[in-house]
Amino acid sequence: MRKIVFEGDTLQRIRSFPEAAKQRAAYEIERIQRDKEPENWESFATVGQGVREIRIQVNGHFRVMYNAHIDNKVHILHAYEKTSQKTRQTDIAQAKHSLKSILEG
Repeated sequence: MRKIVFEGDTLQRIRSFPEAAKQRAAYEIERIQRDKEPENWESFATVGQGVREIRIQVNGHFRVMYNAHIDNKVHILHAYEKTSQKTRQTDIAQAKHSLKSILEG
C-alpha cells in the first residue's frame, strides 16, 4: 500500500469538508493507495504531468488534486470546494506550488 503525503494544509482542508464529502475523499484516497483509480476523476495536466483531480459531488462540489507517480507515494497537492464551473486560478496555483516543492525537494 502506498504512503499518503498531505502537502501543506491539505489534510486540514479535507477535514473541513462536510462529513459525507470528507468520507468520500477518504474512500477515494484509499483506492489510490491500493493502486486503484478513483471512481470519479480527471487528468489535470495544467498543474503538471501525472496530476489528477478527484471529483466529489456530495453536499456540494469538492476536489482533491494529487500525484501518485513520485517516489511511489500519493501526494495530495490541494483540496478545495469548487464554487464555479471553471477552476479558480488560485487553486491551480496552489497545486502547482505544492508539486514544484516536491520536485525540488
